[in-house]
Amino acid sequence: MEHNDISVGLDIGTTKIVAMIGRRNEYGKIELLGTGKSKSLGVHRGVVNNITQTIQSIQIAVDEAIAVSGIKIDEAVVGIAGQHIRSLQHSDYITRPNSEEVISDEDLEKLEKQVHKLVMLPGEEIIHVLPQEFKVDGQAEITEPVGMYGGRLEANFHVVVGQVSSIRNIGRCIKSAGLNLAGITLEPLASAEAVLSTEEKEAGVALIDIGGGTTDLAIFKNGIIRHTAVIPFGGNVITEDIKEGCSIIEKQAELLKTKFGSAWPGENKDNEIVSIPGLRGRDPKEITLKNLSKIIHARVVEIIEQVFLEIKNYGHEEPKKKLIAGIVLTGGGAQLKHLKQLVEYITGMDTRIGYPNENLAGDSDESFSSPQYATAVGLLMNGLNRLDKQKVKEAQHNHEKDEELKSEDANVEDDDEIEEVKDPKKSIFEKWGDKFRDFLDNAE
Repeated sequence: MEHNDISVGLDIGTTKIVAMIGRRNEYGKIELLGTGKSKSLGVHRGVVNNITQTIQSIQIAVDEAIAVSGIKIDEAVVGIAGQHIRSLQHSDYITRPNSEEVISDEDLEKLEKQVHKLVMLPGEEIIHVLPQEFKVDGQAEITEPVGMYGGRLEANFHVVVGQVSSIRNIGRCIKSAGLNLAGITLEPLASAEAVLSTEEKEAGVALIDIGGGTTDLAIFKNGIIRHTAVIPFGGNVITEDIKEGCSIIEKQAELLKTKFGSAWPGENKDNEIVSIPGLRGRDPKEITLKNLSKIIHARVVEIIEQVFLEIKNYGHEEPKKKLIAGIVLTGGGAQLKHLKQLVEYITGMDTRIGYPNENLAGDSDESFSSPQYATAVGLLMNGLNRLDKQKVKEAQHNHEKDEELKSEDANVEDDDEIEEVKDPKKSIFEKWGDKFRDFLDNAE
């Protein structure tokens, strides 16, 4: 990459593909340098099912972002979702050879690598190993063990697992589109990065990202990821229901949903009607908004109940696992009218819509602060965080090198000083010897 402070987030969704090029400004906010968007062809429910079409869609989005920014890019952080994603809890430990030395980042990496060696089901691969709490020599509830003394380092991990073939297919599409894979991130984690505050993650919050093909869930408590799930239903299923229920084409169904759709049927009066042009000279169709809302309501309730079941599986009713900050809705589906009220009604939890604009610089295009761009902004932030970590590592490495060189120089200087000290001694002896010889000569 030509610019070492610039990153790229690539959101390969079921309905759209978004490429975002950006960097951090002096206030730590994200400055969008270029964005590109294309209709997603070849992705079904978050999984690539047509390589050629997906590559073309990626190239259109990336080329547009390059044209806007004028920056040549060669790698991107990509999001992954799909019904093949599952998560599990796992505990592991390492015994340190020297408990007299403090625990370092290398020890944590060693422990994480050990978890990566877990044997998965055939055809599965570990995507993320996310540490939750650590134990040092039996002392529990440690969030940051680096710098502590201890012989046995133990941790609970949240392990996210996905299908090898799906991950490889995404990798292949990226490579064929002329990019390198800088990293792969679970989409709900990326969305959480973009729309959740530190306080919400601390208090306990469930993020629901309603996309076109999937609805993703990420639960945080005490600042730590506790549960993730991908439900294989999204906005497209609602569009499909409208299409079937009203006997219209998909394009019209999508327009109806976004312009007039509501998740709450009680809002519409019986005499509110929308007229839809008929196909090829046929008579226009008249659809009551109440019927439209009923179709949408039925499917949305089903999706929310599935998500709520996952929240219950996490155990949110236990006092220690209570989600004080409630639910945050994001993704394109979160823009559906009265969805917030319906979610509150079904779950009984406080709900708000999550916008990624808090992390974007003030002069950013307003359209990108919409919930549908939350994942793309999160992926871009993830890429910038990776760059920051690399810089810190490089700085540490350079510092260690400098220290080594300094100590070597010091040793060389010490040797010189010793030699210099020896030289004056030699010359004194020589002078003394010369004087002694002179004295003998004179005595003769």
